[in-house]
Amino acid sequence: MKPGIHPDYHPVVFQDSSTGDAFLTRSTITSERTIEWEDGNTYPLIQVDVSSASHPFWTGTRRVMDTAGQVEKFHRRYGQRAGRGGNN
Repeated sequence: MKPGIHPDYHPVVFQDSSTGDAFLTRSTITSERTIEWEDGNTYPLIQVDVSSASHPFWTGTRRVMDTAGQVEKFHRRYGQRAGRGGNN
């Protein structure tokens, strides 16, 4: 690696603004805000809108799509189009 061309890679705390959960990781992002972490050290603090603590996919609160119901609704609305150039 060439010296002097890579950004500073340092520990940073990311905090979910909706749940308050925080985690320490490494990043090149910088911030004027700081937080004292569990180990007693002070790290830059980055507020994020969504993390694994609040995202519906990871929390299990995601909406289950009823694909079978959607297909039936489509067929009721538009019907079976037989003989129109397809493999019907």
